[in-house]
Parts: sequence; structure tokens; C-alpha cells
Amino acid sequence: MFKIKVNNNFDFETTIKNEVINLNGNDLSLDMVNLGNNKFHIIKNNKSYTAELVDKNLAEKTFKIKVNNNIYDIKAKDQYDELLKDLGLENLNAIKLKEIKAPMPGLVLKILINEGDEVRKGENLFILEAMKMENMIKAPADIIIKKLYIKSGDKVEKNQILVVLN
Repeated sequence: MFKIKVNNNFDFETTIKNEVINLNGNDLSLDMVNLGNNKFHIIKNNKSYTAELVDKNLAEKTFKIKVNNNIYDIKAKDQYDELLKDLGLENLNAIKLKEIKAPMPGLVLKILINEGDEVRKGENLFILEAMKMENMIKAPADIIIKKLYIKSGDKVEKNQILVVLN
């Protein structure tokens, strides 16, 4: 079961079981063909639609879908999101990070950031070599680099503070 909000205006409840989509208690009868490159052709009630997945953020369960040249912003919540909300824990991801620690012992190969940099979630921070493998460490959220405690060539231990955030 998913609760879907479209353009922050319209609410839907949907389930998918045995490839049948149920929307607000009604099974949808539609023909859909995957055209590749996140594009689909849909026929519903003898009407033709072209749909394209323009953007997705699976971690936040948000999607941007274009249907016949109209853009729709979609937010989805599953039963686990609802449970977290009921328990008052829905904003766990909004906790402000204060530092980035080494996820494993290793060698700092290359630093891609400087103090004062504003970094977006998912951007590369530095490369950490561990067990002869290079690991790209990425920003866990939108952050500002306050202080670097590492330089290229440093050996670090697991949970060692590497970067302090503003």
C-alpha cells in the first residue's frame, strides 16, 4: 500500500497485486507499454497517454512524471513511513549532521573539498582506500565544510572524525 500525493494537492491510495493496480479501491484497467528510456505509452478508457519518468529520488520517494507534456510532482509513502509518522519519528533524516567520520580504516587518497565549501547531498567528498579498494565518500546531506582534519596520504581509523560541518 502506498499513499500518493500529486502536486501537493491530490491524495491517492494505491496497491499493486499480481500486476493489477488498485487506485482508491478501484482496479485500473489499462494497457501500458515500456518504450525504454523511462518512457511509457498508456491506453486507458480508449485514450492514449505518453508518460515519462523525468526525475526520481528513491530515498525520499519523490518522483517527477511528465504525462502528455504536463509535469506532475509525486510523493509516495508506504506503511513504514506511516508507522514512523505515527511514532513521531518521521523527521529522523532531518537531524543536523555535525561531522563526518571514517566508515572504515584506510588511507585518504584524494580530497575533493575545501573548508568553506557548500556541498550538495550525494556529491563526492574524498576517496578512501581500504583493503586495496577505492571508496568514494559522498555527502550524506546538503552541508557546509567547516574544518578538514585530513589531508591526502593520511591513514585513518574507523569512526575517526574527518570533517566538521557547519
